[in-house]
Amino acid sequence: MSYIGIVGYILFYLIRFTRPNPDLFDDIALRVAGLALFVGLALRDRWPDRLKPYYIGYSYVTLTLCLPAITVYRSLERGGGIPSISNCFITLVFIVLLTDWRNTLVMLAAGTGLASLFYSLTHPAPHIPMDLVAQIPAFAVIVLGGNLFKFSTEQLETERKLRATQALAGSIAHEIRNPLGQIRHVFDRMRHELPAPGSQAQPQTLGPRSIDVFYRQLAEGEVAVSRGLQVITMTLDEVSAKPLDRGAFGLLSAGDCSRKAVQEYGYDSDEQRTQVRLVVLADFEFRGDETAYLFVLFNLIKNSLYHLKLREDGIVSVTVEKHEVRIRDNGPGLTPLAMEHLFEPFRSAGKEGGTGLGLTYCKRVMAAFGGSIEVHSALGRFTEFTLRLPPVSSQESHDYSVGVLQAARSTFQNKRILVVDDSASLRSSTVRNLQSLGAHIDEASDGSQALDLLAANKYALVVLDLNMPALDGYDVADRIRHGKVPLNKDVCVVAYTSEPERSVRVKTEKAGMDGCIGKPCSLLPLLQGLMSAYQRPTARCRPGGTLLSGRQVLLADDNLYNRKAMAAYLHDVGIDVTEAAHGQAVLDLLAAGGAMWDAVLLDLSMPGKGGLETASEIRRGKTASANVPLIALTAHSDEATVTAAREAGMNGFLIKPVDPGVLYQMLRDVLAHGAVAGPEDVATREQLAAIASPNAALEDPSALLNIKRLESFRRIGLVDELLRDYFKESARLIAVLEEASDKQNEQLCRDALHSLLGMSADAGAASLHQLVRRIYVPLVEDKRWPPQDGWLEQIRARAACTDASLRAYCQSSDPAVGVK
Repeated sequence: MSYIGIVGYILFYLIRFTRPNPDLFDDIALRVAGLALFVGLALRDRWPDRLKPYYIGYSYVTLTLCLPAITVYRSLERGGGIPSISNCFITLVFIVLLTDWRNTLVMLAAGTGLASLFYSLTHPAPHIPMDLVAQIPAFAVIVLGGNLFKFSTEQLETERKLRATQALAGSIAHEIRNPLGQIRHVFDRMRHELPAPGSQAQPQTLGPRSIDVFYRQLAEGEVAVSRGLQVITMTLDEVSAKPLDRGAFGLLSAGDCSRKAVQEYGYDSDEQRTQVRLVVLADFEFRGDETAYLFVLFNLIKNSLYHLKLREDGIVSVTVEKHEVRIRDNGPGLTPLAMEHLFEPFRSAGKEGGTGLGLTYCKRVMAAFGGSIEVHSALGRFTEFTLRLPPVSSQESHDYSVGVLQAARSTFQNKRILVVDDSASLRSSTVRNLQSLGAHIDEASDGSQALDLLAANKYALVVLDLNMPALDGYDVADRIRHGKVPLNKDVCVVAYTSEPERSVRVKTEKAGMDGCIGKPCSLLPLLQGLMSAYQRPTARCRPGGTLLSGRQVLLADDNLYNRKAMAAYLHDVGIDVTEAAHGQAVLDLLAAGGAMWDAVLLDLSMPGKGGLETASEIRRGKTASANVPLIALTAHSDEATVTAAREAGMNGFLIKPVDPGVLYQMLRDVLAHGAVAGPEDVATREQLAAIASPNAALEDPSALLNIKRLESFRRIGLVDELLRDYFKESARLIAVLEEASDKQNEQLCRDALHSLLGMSADAGAASLHQLVRRIYVPLVEDKRWPPQDGWLEQIRARAACTDASLRAYCQSSDPAVGVK
């Protein structure tokens, strides 16, 4: 309004000179005064902080003087007339549009009264123009009709917002019900495994099976919580139309990301898991954000499974081919009318209780990637969503690979790395992948040898296999963290395992490991996963360590539960925590002196003084605490909140619920550098950690070989050496499986399958890897012998076909190569 007033006052004054009239009242002084008032209104951001509380009162005074008062006074001075009547009508419309009916009447009465009084006091012969008086009924109609129209419009808008809010609240409740039900199931399973309580305190033990169930259920619970948070994040981002940060996009493998989505989706049952199949016919790279892409696939898989609940033969296929990803189900299909409105907000096709925001979010994500999403369907036959992604040039792919390699080399160059794996071929493959880093690499074939090396040498990184005889990876990590090798108590430990990542994530964190990467893993995701773990030392931040232990942190949150949870995270790494329930308590503690605070964590929404106001007062203070690092805690991540936090002087920004690893990294950043850019930095690090793929082999059963992986080995001249080791070792492992089958030795079978699983994927034996995985995963997760008949014969036959195909590949790619 202020800018319209400035332009209008100048423009209407200049118009008068198009028809000069020497008798026309010259109102230049009034216009200058009005301009000055409007300029003051426009410069709100330049007002001193002490005057900003008076801005609202100033705006009312400005509008009253500049609109009704000056307009009526000019009309009286001019003696009425058509221009004066027109100006009064324009002014009246603006007042009605800008204010409610109460303010309209007050401003009109005050402005007209002031104008009439000033006119009567300054004019020698005051008189009231009758043509203005004659327009009073019309003026009254404008005021009455305008306010009735505004009231009606506001009522309709209020009802629309209420309906939308009710629909959104109900939809979110519906979407969250499934994860909550899954969590309740987890609690039921854990309660079932607990021993019967006694009347007196007495030691009770849990058997190995019960402990394994606890770990598995904790992993399932984490997946359920993650799913619920994803629904909330997606909904809030879509409602606020929050844009994706394209600056954080990286190059992603469509096959790897789709595989991760299929593996990590929160299925309701094992039967539902078997309904979803992945087929990678032609992998490709695209530029985007992995988390957002996983959201898209989770939404599409969820919708397909919802519509297949009544079909026993329901199948969802996820196919990757030629810059397209297709998600197809054999469900009931969609009508043309439903497809026409499918991507509109709050529209849901045949899904009771859905938010209708999921597909809208999918469309927005694909547009941010530079791609598109389409749907095709036939009633009673199928529904197919097609994600089209723009191709990445070979030069861009090369530049990205070089950038990742350079970053990894700068991180690990001249550092010492220990690779621990009981499989010689897998250990050699891992070492070859890491040789490009310029690091000093040592090898250990078992846990005991690894501990001996750790006792004698200082290492920056340990790449640790989990499933080893005698002393496994968990035991090695536990002894490292408990000071059995003091020289490497804080070393970065990364699990590198063929076990399903979702099953071991909780175990590796409990054992004190900093990350977990699934075998097989191609070079770039492996390096990115190692860098992420090395730069986010979650498990290394333990009491007695050198990173965060002994720091003094002031934590402010009005929610007692949130404070207790956050304080527990901080205590766990040796931080001394003082708690406060509101901003004033924080200011009082800082003013009292005594403790030298290393950081202050401030919830933004607290009664009384919130986090923003508290941060502003701290920064304006003259005490030693004025420069203390401040970290915002909030459930909101919209741009306005982030900007407000930065303007208030916050150094960091954490989104609730806070991940402990992100919390520790944020504290390290602000303590080391004094400031971080905000939540975008955290998201970038999390995306980097998530890029590491649990599987690089193709899932298509008809594709025996992972040609892309073999080509990468061929380019560096390692195909001959790699396959020579593979043929010998695979033959030995199949012989071990035959022995295990004859003796029904479950442990021997599991160990051999574990080695064959990793080795087959590393050698590019994609189809064999897929078959072994289908047998190995139930054996590990359910502790049961492979249920299908003829599993050993299938492995033997698939291995023979794979050997023949590998030899044929070597002959076709280089006739001089002869692998025996």
